[in-house]
Amino acid sequence: MGITIYQADAFTDRPFAGNPAAVCILEEPKTDEWMQNVALEMNLSETAFLQELADGYNLRWFTPAVEVKLCGHATLAGAHILWETGRLKEDETARFQTLSGLLTAARKGEIIELDFPATPETPVEPPQGLTDALGIISPEYVGKNLFDYLVVVDSEKTVRELSPDFTALKRVPARGIIVTARSDGSDFDFVSRFFAPAAGVNEDPVTGSAHCCLGPYWSRRLGKKQLTGYQASARGGLVQVHAAGDRVQLGGRAVTVMKGEFFADH
Repeated sequence: MGITIYQADAFTDRPFAGNPAAVCILEEPKTDEWMQNVALEMNLSETAFLQELADGYNLRWFTPAVEVKLCGHATLAGAHILWETGRLKEDETARFQTLSGLLTAARKGEIIELDFPATPETPVEPPQGLTDALGIISPEYVGKNLFDYLVVVDSEKTVRELSPDFTALKRVPARGIIVTARSDGSDFDFVSRFFAPAAGVNEDPVTGSAHCCLGPYWSRRLGKKQLTGYQASARGGLVQVHAAGDRVQLGGRAVTVMKGEFFADH
């Protein structure tokens, strides 16, 4: 028997959109090396590994290159799989022990709502090479939080048309770079893209953890607590955001697209 592995598209209500994540539910502990190799084999922006505990699940996330401390879309995908496979009842809250502490997920109708720590940024001078690598001449604002740089630009059009130099961007000392602008339309409040070549992911399709920074930032800018963000990658995805002090609630949907067995179990 192999180890069952799932693939789900997160922050979308249809297949082949949003951000795909692999979800592997372990019956026994596996080594870091094995999990990293599985993530490399799956070659998605993140693979989530879940193992049941007395009160919830241990949850770890790996890109094809490194383990990360916080990931929204793979958490959403993992919770979705737990409910879909009957490991959790529909009205039961998913509890995850992670490198970022206790995270929870709850079903709110068709939406899965994640409770995550806010990761607000503080203003900084852009590091050498950042704006050149992005192809941005004069950003409106640059900040940095625990993980990433936040770069605010003049328009949604600028965000959508970015074509970064990923080789140069990989040298920026951070997990990733969030580029954002206020939306030009009425369907959402802001748009963003997320680049993380240093973590093995040139562009992440929809990044929940980036919205732990985007939510507090745009909440301050726009003077509202409830926001909708659109991540303007090629796949695209919507993230509902509620900024609540030192926490952020992230809402989205997920769709299972694949189930298989992994036979390399050591």
